[in-house]
Amino acid sequence: MSEFLNEEGVAFRPGKVSVSDDLSVPGLIRRLGEQTPRRTAMQRKLDFSGTWADVSWAQLISEIRAVARGLIAWGVQPGDAIGIMAHTSYQWALFDLAIQFAGGLAVPIYETDSTSQAEWIIQDAQIRAVVAENAQIASVLEPILKKRNKFEQIWVLSDDGEEKIIAQGNPSLDVEIDRRIDAMKADSLWTIIYTSGTTGQPKGVELTHRNVLHVVMNGPTDDELMKIIAGKGSRTLLFLPMAHVFARFINLVMLYAGRVIGHSPDTKNLVADMQSFKPTFVLAVPRVFEKIYNAADAKAGKGIALRTFRTFAKVAIKYSRALDTPEGPSKKLIAQHALGERLVYSKIKEITGGKLRASISGGAPLGERLGSFFRGIGMPVYEGYGLTETSAPTCVNTPDSLRIGSVGVAYPGCYMKVADDGELLVRGDHVFHRYHNNKKATAEAFTVDGWFRTGDMGRIDDDDFIWITGRKKELIVTAGGKNVAPAQLEDRLRGHPIISQVVVVGDQKPFVAAMITLDAESLPRWLENHDLPPMSVAEAVKDPQVIAAIDRAVKRTNEHVSRAESIRKFELLATDFTIGNGYLTPSLKVKRAKVLEDFSSVIEKIYGE
Repeated sequence: MSEFLNEEGVAFRPGKVSVSDDLSVPGLIRRLGEQTPRRTAMQRKLDFSGTWADVSWAQLISEIRAVARGLIAWGVQPGDAIGIMAHTSYQWALFDLAIQFAGGLAVPIYETDSTSQAEWIIQDAQIRAVVAENAQIASVLEPILKKRNKFEQIWVLSDDGEEKIIAQGNPSLDVEIDRRIDAMKADSLWTIIYTSGTTGQPKGVELTHRNVLHVVMNGPTDDELMKIIAGKGSRTLLFLPMAHVFARFINLVMLYAGRVIGHSPDTKNLVADMQSFKPTFVLAVPRVFEKIYNAADAKAGKGIALRTFRTFAKVAIKYSRALDTPEGPSKKLIAQHALGERLVYSKIKEITGGKLRASISGGAPLGERLGSFFRGIGMPVYEGYGLTETSAPTCVNTPDSLRIGSVGVAYPGCYMKVADDGELLVRGDHVFHRYHNNKKATAEAFTVDGWFRTGDMGRIDDDDFIWITGRKKELIVTAGGKNVAPAQLEDRLRGHPIISQVVVVGDQKPFVAAMITLDAESLPRWLENHDLPPMSVAEAVKDPQVIAAIDRAVKRTNEHVSRAESIRKFELLATDFTIGNGYLTPSLKVKRAKVLEDFSSVIEKIYGE
């Protein structure tokens, strides 16, 4: 990609590793297992004791091969698509690799997908069989099985699915496993991942082994990135859905970097899992960090305890911002920060296991205030950016290259620039080549000279930091001709303890407005802390004091934008936006088009139409 180095306005960081034409993901995993058989590859949580057991490379490879032998004996052929529909777990990672060792393609299906969504993926990818977590998920798949002759099998993990597969194989098939791995090339298809699109049917993104290995192998060559994922005792607990490309990338990069990884399938047990696993860094979406902050605020209660938390939260933010000034924090601020560490910050760290040094956030903007808070308490969140089409990372902040509010500088081996209309464009060996069975969408996704259109608006500053300003398709143009990026308003508002989701509206309208939902989990504690009686969400959206609190939050948000961009009116909705009711994608993005359609009467009420 050296031909882009001289192009004006291109942000890049050269990659140090070029993926050889004969290398594949299972080929790399096999090699790592041979090189370090005794090293711990993963830790697996034991069901009967809740403790974490080491899984050596030798053990991992042995189990991968056992499952792969069973899959081949069952009938998996090279290139066959095998679905996985389950929560993040050790077994998800195991089957992902075993399917590849058998020569197949592991195609993820979100465990939250409906029957119709799963059917679309199974049909479009021509999936032959699915590994399902439990009987409930299998029941989603069974109606599809009855319709399709080529959809032949469901293995249910909770019903000894792994053992049943292993029982079909025999050791003589190891020769066939190695033959299939050796036949794979870097440009062979690695997987098809269906984007959790906010409109229409999800598109199947075809990623090759070269695509994902480009980012897996170049990341650890960067000293700044290794400060996050390396170091003494470095380990991460993965709780993002492994149906998402980011989680699968992290699983591979941790194995390649020789660092320990664990898996947490149920976010209800996440705090307990973090306290027992003690990760040194984690990866999450902004909503997780918002909930950590809001939970800490709610847990502080009221009175002096709440005032103490909020005082030192402000100190953390000021301290973080001062780190970016030439003079740095003042002596007074340093002293206040030290007191905050003893009284507040250390307690938040204990919630995460006490070893957490850093976090990486992606999927949506984190927001400057929240980013400053976490850096200020000693748990910096390094924002990054990427898409399924870019095999996950394309740019990321690092300890020595950090600008809060940005999504960092280009990831090693990645190239970015801004089109004339403000859209971010990407190029590199990590970028996909096509959408599965969708030539039209593929053609629309690339410029004439081969740059991938991300669909996100942004800018690159003089120091090559990339800033996201909003989705191209979501840009609002008011009746007065003002362009408004809803994300900057929505992100700030979601920081309020009882706000769950926000959809800013105003396209071709006289002013900007918002529809806001409440967080049912946070509401009871917030009401108690404000000496208000218990009430349901349906009651709260009509309560004058709740409305007044949201109004104050809206006014604070408006302080950061021009009057033309400010929210003039808002409506509180009694219905939250969730994955279950179809208003959120599995990666927690709001399906804006569906919300605008289904809540059109609310919008009409706002504008008096």
